[in-house]
Amino acid sequence: MIEALLSKMIKTGDFTAHLPGGRVIKAGDGTGPPVAIRINGRGLRRLANPSLGLGEGYMEGDIVFEQGSIDQLLTIVGESGGRKPKRGSALSRFRKALKRRIQQVNDRVASRQNVAHHYDVSNELYRRFLDADMQYSCAYFERPDMTLEEAQAAKKALIGRKLLIQPGMKTLDIGSGWGGLSMTLAKDFGAQMTGVTLSTEQLALAKERAEKAGLADKTNFRLTDYRDLNEKFDRIVSVGMLEHVGAPNFRTYFETIHRLLDDDGVALVHSIGKMHGPGATNAFTQKYIFPGGYIPGLSEIVTAIEQADLWITDIEILRLHYAETCRIWRERFMADPDIPTMFDARFRRMWEFYLAGAELGFRHGGHMVFQIQLAKKRDGVPLTRDYLLKTAP
Repeated sequence: MIEALLSKMIKTGDFTAHLPGGRVIKAGDGTGPPVAIRINGRGLRRLANPSLGLGEGYMEGDIVFEQGSIDQLLTIVGESGGRKPKRGSALSRFRKALKRRIQQVNDRVASRQNVAHHYDVSNELYRRFLDADMQYSCAYFERPDMTLEEAQAAKKALIGRKLLIQPGMKTLDIGSGWGGLSMTLAKDFGAQMTGVTLSTEQLALAKERAEKAGLADKTNFRLTDYRDLNEKFDRIVSVGMLEHVGAPNFRTYFETIHRLLDDDGVALVHSIGKMHGPGATNAFTQKYIFPGGYIPGLSEIVTAIEQADLWITDIEILRLHYAETCRIWRERFMADPDIPTMFDARFRRMWEFYLAGAELGFRHGGHMVFQIQLAKKRDGVPLTRDYLLKTAP
């Protein structure tokens, strides 16, 4: 079983697996830095389901690296072509669709629980590997030599230009995180910001940061489900939130944007997407990292937008930008001297695998990021894209 699996997954690189009982299996074409793992009996059984078992085995210590690292192994898998998603039979597709709906109910109670699972771990964890403004989403590398801080600033500036914000405009930030985007849009574009989150940790820090920055009068952060809002906004932005909505709620999400958006308003949705279309969430990610999370195909999103009676006025696809973002996050996470004293080895291996796997998805898999600009009116934004080249007011 393990030989068949390795022959499918590893075609390049120099890979060695030491199995229980002393057996050794080699795979790849012998090029590149050597990667060698030792697998115990439990780890071997886990690999019967590699989408969950590889990460779980590494996290639990059943798979140990004697040479190389988990990111090097995943790079070999990615460069070998990995395991491409298959369309499957009609029955198989139906079962997957049913599983998605069950996993992604994401009612108000489930949404709060899922957010707490990931975001209320510790603000200090995120401080260790994010940029100074704590942007936990894809950066925008206008130049390959940009630092993470520069690329995240470029991302926020691009979003501000796409929103066409004028001073004083009421702007809603759905999934406002630690407040960095809201604070930038308030400070650099003059927006009057309302940010909503379901994370108590994020809310407290966002308020604290806004107060220290002198932006408390221009920002209003709330612990609120976006579906419970009942007011109009000139602009709406949502970055890294759609991935937590779940496929059954896409229509509600965009209908809510339509309901909250002023008739002359503009919205910008920034989300991870998949080039292969609808599919199930990676088993490891679903179980350990983002319960209830789902990365959509663009086809699903366009359908929900059409149902919500919104105009798509622009779509931009960001491809390798997130691969570079995840690489820097992983390197910072691994290099931080305090993380080993803050979290146990199991937690650190879980997050190392998560960050390395995320990079793999964007660098060699079918993951991307899309930014969709929306309006209620066909002339809600300029008819050409020249305004995107202008600096903030």
